[in-house]
Amino acid sequence: MQSPHQTLGPSRRTLLLGAGATALTAASTSTATASPAAAVPAGSVPAAAGMASAAGVVPAAVPSPDDLPLTGGPDFPIGLFWPPHPYASTAERFAEIKSAGFDFVISGNYAGDGNIFQYQLGLARTAGLQMLISDDIQIRNMSRWFSISDNPADNLSVTPAEASALYIRARDAYGPFSSLAGFNLYDEPGPGWFGSLAKAVAISRELAPGLLPYINLFPSDDPAYYRGFVDVVKPSLISFDRYPLLSEGREDANYFHNWAIVRDAALHGDIPSWVFIQTLAYDNHREPTAAELLWQVNISLAYGAKGIQYFTYWTPEAARGEGFGPALITVDGRRTPRYAAARQINTTWLHQAGRELKPLVSESVAHANEIPLPNGAVGFTPTNLVTGVSGSPVVIGTFHSRDTTSTDRWLLVANRSHHERARAVVTPNQQTVASVGVFQAASQSYMDRPVAPIPVDLAPGAATLVKLDAK
Repeated sequence: MQSPHQTLGPSRRTLLLGAGATALTAASTSTATASPAAAVPAGSVPAAAGMASAAGVVPAAVPSPDDLPLTGGPDFPIGLFWPPHPYASTAERFAEIKSAGFDFVISGNYAGDGNIFQYQLGLARTAGLQMLISDDIQIRNMSRWFSISDNPADNLSVTPAEASALYIRARDAYGPFSSLAGFNLYDEPGPGWFGSLAKAVAISRELAPGLLPYINLFPSDDPAYYRGFVDVVKPSLISFDRYPLLSEGREDANYFHNWAIVRDAALHGDIPSWVFIQTLAYDNHREPTAAELLWQVNISLAYGAKGIQYFTYWTPEAARGEGFGPALITVDGRRTPRYAAARQINTTWLHQAGRELKPLVSESVAHANEIPLPNGAVGFTPTNLVTGVSGSPVVIGTFHSRDTTSTDRWLLVANRSHHERARAVVTPNQQTVASVGVFQAASQSYMDRPVAPIPVDLAPGAATLVKLDAK
């Protein structure tokens, strides 16, 4: 079994989070602590931490994602990582985030102090945004720097009671802000951390059942990694990052495979799947076009995504030496063309189509008219409702209602290409389909069409949503 203090290796998100954590000291008098031992003197564990016992952490009730911030409610959550740094955190900057159609912010970019978090939570509340807090030292000590164990022989560990006390301090420091959505417990854990994270998630649910315990996973081609996370941690969602746009116009050959196994794990756990999309160039990854931003969003929707997160919003500074190109906002605060593109995507398509798809269940994903198929992809075969798909390559996600009595289906038809227009024809089965509706994002309604072949004309990266009412 892998040690909790080993990982699969640092990624770009891990490096950014780690740098932000070490760049600042946690000077807040309300949340700072030098070590777990200093944070929790013997005999001073709050009574609310009584759920921790010598036998470990008592499993808390697993709430429905429908009852939590961001995963619950009708609105499709759109978030960002690497927000404005503390000196650029102003009411105007947070309003700029909201204006671009974002709903939540994952903290970072040198924010590691309790006073800064409280200040940003106030800005988020005023702007109508929610926040997931990363790098708070209480949460870091409780879920990342130390594992949770009752075994005194486990080095670098805190007891369940100590972990609970750490969580309480963070909860009480930030809980008064209505903009607090939850805490980022760990970014990209290795499987050796899953047992400890299960205890951290249980503590979060026991002490703050209305907050979202958030964990983001590595990109991986190993289904056992994601299934293990779902089975052991019992998370409220499964989030991962994989950035598919490589240099010289190439694509990550295993992007669809990764999405397929994340989709499978989400269905296995009956939880939402979230993904990060690439907004910038780094290492062997290219700077995305507006169409490539849209393509990442729509491919993810076709594979069942219930939340989209942008990596990054603000550009990491060049002094890090990590080769990041400009993101939505440059390092000195100027908007790039990708800010306008993200705003267009979020406000005119993603919120509207996402609201339709969020309550639905992913039934299948098929690549039509694509030879050879990418690794992990499944080719289209006729179904009871769709007899054929001809023309350009498209990716079709099929969805059904959670109401098991409904026989209706929704098709998210996404252009497989991020640089060429797609013209395809989707043919419904006239024997089984009673009516056809094509989603109109501007009016958030479906336009009726005859039950006949449906021409689909998609700009690079674009998608359309079709509803088939069964007889």
